[in-house]
Amino acid sequence: MLELRHYRYFIAVAEELHFGRAAERLHIAQPPLSQQIQAMEASLGVRLFERSRRKVEMTEAGRMLLVEARQVVAQAARAEDMARRSAKGEVGRLEIAFTGSAPFNDYMPALIKRYRDAWPQVHLSLREMSTFDQLHAIREGRLDISFARPAAAMTAPGVEMRLVEREALVVICNQDHPLAAQDSLCMADLSEERFLLHPRHIGTGLYEKVMGLALAAGFTPRTEIEAHQMSTIVGLAAIGLGVAVVPNAMRKFQVQGAAFRPLRDSQAFIDLYVAYRSGTLGPLVRNFVDLMEDKTAESPSHSEVKP
Repeated sequence: MLELRHYRYFIAVAEELHFGRAAERLHIAQPPLSQQIQAMEASLGVRLFERSRRKVEMTEAGRMLLVEARQVVAQAARAEDMARRSAKGEVGRLEIAFTGSAPFNDYMPALIKRYRDAWPQVHLSLREMSTFDQLHAIREGRLDISFARPAAAMTAPGVEMRLVEREALVVICNQDHPLAAQDSLCMADLSEERFLLHPRHIGTGLYEKVMGLALAAGFTPRTEIEAHQMSTIVGLAAIGLGVAVVPNAMRKFQVQGAAFRPLRDSQAFIDLYVAYRSGTLGPLVRNFVDLMEDKTAESPSHSEVKP
């Protein structure tokens, strides 16, 4: 059975057509090189070179083998390079999930772009998932990174969660709604309104935050419609089917008829976390976390909202 070293020895002799020069190139003595070529010929049952005192020539079998041998050595070099790059997190696939509002926040797109610029050979797979499903997928190893807004009481054993941004909350309603006439609102102004909310069971912290703000203002929200997608909530509020409290980033979601107004309540903010598995991190995730920490240091702790 031929080994990779045999192919390298053979290529050197084939290209030099001189055992002495080939041995020099390989940094070995000439006799062992001659023995290795003889062993190759014995293993294959063919002559690869015609030798005389004056010259060395390849046989037809040798010329055919040279083409394949170069491919074998080149493939081995690519495999070795791929293994080294994989160990550094330079190649591979990273599974990333996010809640519906995260792509509209400046933090997530900027971080994804920085990662893509730093490691362009890593394939990024991005998908929208509820916070509950994200954390479950991370625990099971089906997901590497998530941009989540977990409820304050939510625990996720085996999952590390880093707070990366605290984002202001705003009210969205139809532009002809009386609330839209005000420059800013407080939660108490919404006490008589019908609310559009995420279902509680999907685990988003927004549901808990809205409920907490309402209770602090002295009322329990009346839920008109529940919707899983943030874009659906914005769209329904824009056509007047209720009001919603959403992250400020959703202002970027341009919908005809929508009016966004800041909330003045001191606790009117929602946290964005990056989550990943606890313990020893693989190189792909480690690179992402390192970049995330750099980005976190640059980012403000609270995104301000203007009327």
